[in-house]
Amino acid sequence: MEIKIIPSAAKKIKLRSITKDMLYETINHPDQTVAGYGGRVVKQKVCIINNKKKLLRVICEIENNDSIVISAYLTSQIKKYWRSK
Repeated sequence: MEIKIIPSAAKKIKLRSITKDMLYETINHPDQTVAGYGGRVVKQKVCIINNKKKLLRVICEIENNDSIVISAYLTSQIKKYWRSK
C-alpha cells in the first residue's frame, strides 16, 4: 500500500506540526478506523503530545489499495470522535 498526500493536505500537516512518523503510524496502525463523508475513511490514533492526550485524525480516500491523505489534524476532543464498538 502506498501513501499519497495531496498538496493542500501537506501544507496543513506541516502547519499543524504533525510529523510524517505520526501520520504513517496512524495510517498503518490506527487505533480506530471510522467512516467519513463521501466514502472516505478516518484513521484515528491517540497520541501523547506535551503530556496531553490528543487524537490524530487522518482523513483518507482509498484508491486501488493506496491511501490518499486529504487532511489530518490533532484534537483534544477525543470523546467527540471516538466510536464505541
